[in-house]
Formats: sequence, structure tokens, C-alpha cells
Amino acid sequence: MNYQETLDYLFNALPMFQRVGASAFKKDLGNTIALCDHLGQPQRQFKSIHVAGTNGKGSTSHAICSVLMEAGYKVGLYTSPHLKSFTERVKINGKEIPEQEVIDFVAENQSFLNALKPSFFEMTVGMAFWYFAKQNIDIAVVEVGMGGRLDSTNIIQPEVSVITNIGYDHMEFLGDTLEKIAREKAGIIKKHVPVVIGHRQQETTAVYEEIAGMNQAPLLFAEESFQVTDKGETSENKRHFFIQSEKGNFEIKLDLMGNYQQKNLPAILKTIAVLQ
Repeated sequence: MNYQETLDYLFNALPMFQRVGASAFKKDLGNTIALCDHLGQPQRQFKSIHVAGTNGKGSTSHAICSVLMEAGYKVGLYTSPHLKSFTERVKINGKEIPEQEVIDFVAENQSFLNALKPSFFEMTVGMAFWYFAKQNIDIAVVEVGMGGRLDSTNIIQPEVSVITNIGYDHMEFLGDTLEKIAREKAGIIKKHVPVVIGHRQQETTAVYEEIAGMNQAPLLFAEESFQVTDKGETSENKRHFFIQSEKGNFEIKLDLMGNYQQKNLPAILKTIAVLQ
């Protein structure tokens, strides 16, 4: 198959939430586990950071990736959905997965995929992990697709988990209260793995405390370590922030102009501090 035929296979031959709705939502991780078993457990061949949440998880993932790249690491980034090109979902040091790698993944595994019939999302997660392992990356920043507990990405054992904030999203799958939604997002919390909470919310704090406690996972509320003040736009069209922290005060200027970056920054900074 050429690249277009491969994309047709990905989008048409396999179920996808945007195309078939609720039937694409899987109630377990069985297909992802089976696919990664077939691929030789690629997710175990690199370190990772797992990012969940309702708002801000995409820009938080990109920012953490950028910091790690600047520090000299070879960094994979998995995000969804894509805006223009499928290859946007899988990047290494800012470069999208080559089209030929997408073709090769499907060609090498098509018989297994035909038998397993994984969802579009399950297959793209497997492809991302396969490509990251193949390219010998140092670390991957992995953004959750939907929820967390049953999300296909939730087979990694990260260095740190990050939950940005909780809002009312995908309620038909995740629950109709913030507490229920938070419980699904908190499903990415792993035993003994630190979890950074980007935004303390009255309705969700007890959920995090419960699940982190069960997993003996250090629970870190980013706002307690970093207080961010928005100083407005600079003459260079950047967003200027003043940060107060336990180790001193400093300033940051971002190309990202959205007001929500003020809420994202504590989680980004706390995650980097945990990694250090």
C-alpha cells in the first residue's frame, strides 16, 4: 500500500470515535496490551511522562516536550487529535513521523491487525510506541486521548503523571459529575509514581487523595509550589509571567498567548522539578 491507501486503511477499516461514536469506546485495555505484546513491548523501552486532564493537556504536553528537547534529550511526543495531517500525532524532537514509517507499521503488522481489529486510537498508540522504541528516544511525553483509566495510552509506566484540570467532557463515557470524571482521569496514577495536579478543585481533591494514597504515589499540587501572575503581553508579542516559587522568583515569556497558560504553568514547572 502507498501512504494514501495506508491512511484509508487506518481511517476506514478500523472503528474510530469520530466516525462510529460510542462503539469505538473500549471498556478495557485488552487490545492495546495485545498489540504491544505483539510489537515486543515497545512502551517499556523508553521513559515517559503521562498527561491527562480536560483543558490544557495539549499545550502542557508540548511545553514539557520543549523543555526536555532544550535540555538535550531525544524526546517523543504523542498527542491527539491531529489538525491537518495524521503524522502530527507522533513526533520526535518536533519532527513528525515520516509517511514511510506509517506505511511500514501497517504493512509489517497488517495480518495481526486484521485479526485483532483494534480501534483507530489503539492502533495509533501502538504505532507511536513502536516508532519511539525503534528510534531509541530518551523519553516520551504521552497525552491521554480521553479519560485516563481506560485510555489506550494507559499501559505506560511513567516517571511522573500529570493531571491538568477537570471539566465536564465526554460525560456519556466518563460520568456526569466532576468527581466521577476525576476518578477516570486519576486512573493514570501508578504505584509509587509521583502525580502532579495542575489545578486544585474542591470537587476532585478527595478523589486524588484517595487514589494516590491507594497507590502510595506522592501527590503534588503544583499551585502550592508555583504561583503565577500574568503580566500581560510584551512588545515582542509574547506573554509575560511572574512566578513565585519555593526556590525564588523568576519571569517567563511565552510564545503561547492564551490566557489559560497562567493555569498551565504551575503543572509544567512542577513536572520539570519532579524530573530534576
